[in-house]
Amino acid sequence: MTRLLIAEDEAVLRMLICDTLEDEGYEIDVACDGEEALAFAQANTYDLLIIDYMMPRLTGLEVISRLRGNDHDFSGKILMLSAKNQQTEQERVLAAGADAFMAKPFSPLALVRRVEEILNG
Repeated sequence: MTRLLIAEDEAVLRMLICDTLEDEGYEIDVACDGEEALAFAQANTYDLLIIDYMMPRLTGLEVISRLRGNDHDFSGKILMLSAKNQQTEQERVLAAGADAFMAKPFSPLALVRRVEEILNG
């Protein structure tokens, strides 16, 4: 079974993402802030991390930088979600080690398609 980590601090959006992807058959773990996301990702194996850019304690960008850095070699795919959808932000996210970027707001169907694209190469 494909295992995902969802890191989103907004409860309603987190629930929407989780419900949408669980309905598609994915196994989901949930983090509510950046530090929790980092701890989950370091302690477990995930096929995909879906992480919000703006979170408390550590930003999504900081989490990605740490996971892709020398201290930890996170081998899963990473999708960054953000309302900060300027080209420079997208470039910064991808340079830090994310595999993909998705702007908020998005439809549940678009999220499912994007997750499938990332996981299936």
